[in-house]
Amino acid sequence: MLITSLENDKIKEYIKLKDRKHRKKTKMFIIEGMHLVLEAYKKGIIKELILEKDTVMPFNLPTIYVTNEIINKITNMESPSKVMALCNMIDNNNLVGNKFLLLDGIQDPGNLGTIIRSAVAFNIDTIVLSPDTVDLYNPKVIRATQGMIFHINIIVSDLRTIIDSLKSKEVPIYGTRVDYGINLNILKSKDKKRYALVIGNEGNGISENVMEKCDEFLYIETNEVVESLNAGVAASIILYELNK
Repeated sequence: MLITSLENDKIKEYIKLKDRKHRKKTKMFIIEGMHLVLEAYKKGIIKELILEKDTVMPFNLPTIYVTNEIINKITNMESPSKVMALCNMIDNNNLVGNKFLLLDGIQDPGNLGTIIRSAVAFNIDTIVLSPDTVDLYNPKVIRATQGMIFHINIIVSDLRTIIDSLKSKEVPIYGTRVDYGINLNILKSKDKKRYALVIGNEGNGISENVMEKCDEFLYIETNEVVESLNAGVAASIILYELNK
């Protein structure tokens, strides 16, 4: 099926998905680029492919062909891909596993994407986003994850409620601070087998009502020149150390 008109109802729907509220309402989102489409295909969440005319993909999926003009209207990128896909959001609600990452108010899409990618690399089982964290399906977040968003359990929930649930299962809660905490280097193997790590907002850190629920605080030792690290970088370093 080839669509050439911007007034087509299906095209109008694709364009509306640039808006967070519409993504949330429809529980659908669009991804761009061959790599992301391949990762979404492995997960089985693609509803239909959106390809620029004459583009070929070896998938047995419903496929819509469109003009370059339409691709440029749908895209969120400066240099659009000829390969896109309409996907269903992944409906995750359960806390699973032994290693949890709790993100408290992360606002930068690049940071969230980086953290998700590192969480997959370093064997986190479940990520929990606070409701005020940047939209998981923000196109910049998805691109920054390099498709790893499709390979880890991610839920959105009130962190205090989640922490209470984890504490009832005797999961230790590690917060993060730039000082007055435990140096990562002295953690023992037993401390790394089962835990929940809280990473706070880029500017304000962990919120007070979440901080008071933490059992211990971790910090990364740096020299005196650098006061603090970028949230994505700090989270990645801590996850790497906890995975040793």
